[in-house]
Amino acid sequence: MEHENMSAALTVGVPAATVFAVLADPTSHAAIDGTGWVRNAADQAPLAEVGQIFRMDMYHVNHPDGDYRTANKVIVLDPPHAIAWLTGVEKDDGRLEFGGWFWRYDLRPLGPSGTEVTLTYDWSAVPPAVRERIQFPPFGPDHLVNSLRHLADLVFAKSSA
Repeated sequence: MEHENMSAALTVGVPAATVFAVLADPTSHAAIDGTGWVRNAADQAPLAEVGQIFRMDMYHVNHPDGDYRTANKVIVLDPPHAIAWLTGVEKDDGRLEFGGWFWRYDLRPLGPSGTEVTLTYDWSAVPPAVRERIQFPPFGPDHLVNSLRHLADLVFAKSSA
């Protein structure tokens, strides 16, 4: 891949604030995930500030343990326009280590009841030692499209309830 990031966009027929609220709720991330790797939110508090850590229980068939947990650090929180987090792990001694990749959602309001959502996965800061163990990107662009479709389904369901 020429660039060290990839993005996908989708327009949803709900206000940006509704989309943002779903993205800021870690308990919704398993339903949004386009790979099926995200299982549960270990930390269920809404994402409310830059620097906040939230953990997700994961599963990947090629992970040495199968089941594992990520520790994610909020790096952008600009309601209802943008939210992003770095993904890493928490070591046995409690130290957090981030791998250099992040997820970012940018929301562009399109009137009172529409939002263009752009999802970006960026691995440009992944150090060589991590690249020796993990191939980047670890999934294709279809993962981003699937995630956006899942997000759209979820926000429609929540806004119709």
